[in-house]
Amino acid sequence: MSGTATKSGKRPSRSFTLGRQAFAKISAVEGIRMSRAMDAEFREFDRKGLSPEERRKAIAAKYGKLR
Repeated sequence: MSGTATKSGKRPSRSFTLGRQAFAKISAVEGIRMSRAMDAEFREFDRKGLSPEERRKAIAAKYGKLR
């Protein structure tokens, strides 16, 4: 049923992932920049070969709120 309209007449939403460079270009237009520390942290994730789930856990552990 890919590409067919739903009951509301709208097509189902599709998702995609932006790479870091594309995200940086969009963010620059919005006036948002990553700090040097954040950039270093993401390079470290790449160096370690962390999976998306491992990256999310590391970010949540560092920046998430304790409940």
